[in-house]
Amino acid sequence: MLMAAATLAGCGPVTFVVGVDPGDQKLKKTVIDKAEGTRDQVAIVDVSGMLLNGRRPGLIREGDHPVSDFQETLVAVRDDRRVKAVILRINSPGGTVTASDVMYREVLRFRQESGKPVVALLMDVAASGGYYVACGADRIVAYPTSITGSIGVIVQTISVKPALSRIGVQTDAIVSGPNKDAGSPLSVMTPDQRQTLEALVVEFYDQFKTVVHAARPQIAESDWSAVTDGRVLSGADAAKLGLVDAAGDLYDALDAANELAGIEAASLVIYHRPLRYVGSAYAASPSPGGPTTQVNLAQINMDGGLPGFDTPVGVYYLWAPQAD
Repeated sequence: MLMAAATLAGCGPVTFVVGVDPGDQKLKKTVIDKAEGTRDQVAIVDVSGMLLNGRRPGLIREGDHPVSDFQETLVAVRDDRRVKAVILRINSPGGTVTASDVMYREVLRFRQESGKPVVALLMDVAASGGYYVACGADRIVAYPTSITGSIGVIVQTISVKPALSRIGVQTDAIVSGPNKDAGSPLSVMTPDQRQTLEALVVEFYDQFKTVVHAARPQIAESDWSAVTDGRVLSGADAAKLGLVDAAGDLYDALDAANELAGIEAASLVIYHRPLRYVGSAYAASPSPGGPTTQVNLAQINMDGGLPGFDTPVGVYYLWAPQAD
């Protein structure tokens, strides 16, 4: 690997990497807000972008693996004796049902094994699967302007068969059973196939509501139907309804983490990959595996998209308003 560094006019240091990634990609810890007079630390752990149990697509390089990176970071924090609590910073519209559930369970396991409290901090968007993950925390703080909620399940399908028929293209499929091609873009969904998929959605929706009810018993019964009907809410409204404990910011989350850990003050730290520059508490929004790949000349963003188009086919806890 060839690496060179340069300072450009009006910019900070720039690192150019040519070739493959370096072999040693173990997480390193950086102190980004030091508290004087204490050795205690609170670690920020980021959950960002589409939640998938696999590598997200990248244009120039292989993308990160949200579930794997998340678990790796939690293990590092668990084993760090100086870290007394975690701020779980979430900026995600959600993702697949399984990835969301795995990450939620990893938060619960971390709390049980480490005894360290977790405060979820909801950023721009922490909806659907992003909120599901937050339910694993001891406490939830949301920026007043956060978009959260969207408690529900989506299976997005598209059929191009009628359009193909109009231009004389005939499609056919040999299937082992009547439901094998349910949701295929080359077929038209039958009533029985729709019923099968609807049953799956109801099952996963009930699971989501069970998770929310266990984490948020303070939600009034009269508000339950409204907060679980798939609607999104601002962080301020979510606090009023009990979906989050308080509307606040990063330092309110830090105060909550210190309180739950029984400490007076703590330095903020972030775990990240070796070549990643971390200059402030707001620098590590993407997950530890690496930033979203963008080609800025054309602004091609490879992170996220519509289920059934450029994201894997599956069942999602996902806020995807562009799908309407």
